[in-house]
Amino acid sequence: MTTVFHRAPRATLPVAVRGDGIEIVDSTGKRYIDACGGAAVSCLGHSHPRVIEAIQRQVQQLPYAHTSFFTTEPAEELADRLIDAAPKNLGHVYFVSGGSEAMEAALKLARQYFVEKGEPARRHFVARRQSYHGNTLGALAIGGNAWRREPFLPMLIEAHHVTPCFAYREQRAGETDEAFAQRLADELEAKILELGAESVAAFVAETVVGATAGAVPPVREYFRKIRAVCDKYGVLLILDEVMSGMGRTGHLFACEEDGVSPDILAIAKGLGAGYQPIGATLVSNAIFDTIVGGSGFFQHGHTYIGHATACAAALEVQKVIAEEKLLDNVRARGEQLRALLRERHADHPFIGDVRGRGLFTGVELVQDRAGKMPFDPKHRLHAVIKSEAMKRGLMVYPMGGTVDGRIGDHVLIAPPFITTSAQIETIVERLSDAIDGALSVIQ
Repeated sequence: MTTVFHRAPRATLPVAVRGDGIEIVDSTGKRYIDACGGAAVSCLGHSHPRVIEAIQRQVQQLPYAHTSFFTTEPAEELADRLIDAAPKNLGHVYFVSGGSEAMEAALKLARQYFVEKGEPARRHFVARRQSYHGNTLGALAIGGNAWRREPFLPMLIEAHHVTPCFAYREQRAGETDEAFAQRLADELEAKILELGAESVAAFVAETVVGATAGAVPPVREYFRKIRAVCDKYGVLLILDEVMSGMGRTGHLFACEEDGVSPDILAIAKGLGAGYQPIGATLVSNAIFDTIVGGSGFFQHGHTYIGHATACAAALEVQKVIAEEKLLDNVRARGEQLRALLRERHADHPFIGDVRGRGLFTGVELVQDRAGKMPFDPKHRLHAVIKSEAMKRGLMVYPMGGTVDGRIGDHVLIAPPFITTSAQIETIVERLSDAIDGALSVIQ
């Protein structure tokens, strides 16, 4: 009996003992292709020698120094590197230890910004249904996944949710992308006016929706129109790229492809590639200058923010991605992955949609392809797919509740940036077999 309190205590997990490229090896010697990077984390695969060496060097020199006393060279260099590549209005980086912390910092910073700006009435946050922004109470409150929120509702701050830019589920028959984007922007504007424009602090969105809906990209012009609405009413735009950022979509920042700059941007998973826990909140110059010119103090903090070893690891990860031109591979392998999935399942009666950007792909399963009707949640199809994939030596990231937090099943695929063309073919083969195996179990 394990004394670890695992997230699913009834399950018996294999013991991972070694990483080798895009594979994880368990204690029996079985190998698993990590086709999801854990949770879109391991973008360089496992046991990359350059990153390991960078961690060793930093630990030998200085593993940790509290940020109320010191800054460190790796933190300064990593921040400079991120800002050099970020949308141009973003000028400063606040380092944390993960995605939930990055979003929690974003929410608190937005609120403090308006307090110091002399607009304390701005307290409302608007996000989207079927979104996920983290598991801390503030981030969970903003998230729009009903199932995740329900047990904790009495503890959550008030938040407001509008329709997501989920074309497969929300775009009307005959509606153009332009009209769809405009309808959603109009809905946001109506919500802001309903709440009172002077009381809304920020609109929060995942640039590409991750775990709750399965790699859902926005239609073109959506974020441009959203940005215009935010600007009209002085509302901040907070983009959550914890899962979709740092190269996952083929661009270092996913919003590059949409041609928008947020006021606050959260990153994490691909920043450090899993070698050390790290996340970051990137902040506009206007927000930073308001804090510096006001109280001069961000009323927030954690013990391990700006952790020297974590920053050194992330810095080396980002250098590898740039020097090996891995974003080119992300775009090429991502196109290959979706093309192979669509070709193989063109006539599959239970695969409704294949979508995504870069090496960030979602496959949505439906009981009725024409009507897009999901499977009955009692089957827990997503969980059966995960089990069948593991049997075949494949790790993917399936999830239930795709449609509304209760019904719907999808599989998220997010392999490392180093994945080869041949490995993509193997991933598609094993996943297809796992899906068919799972369907045969539940039917």
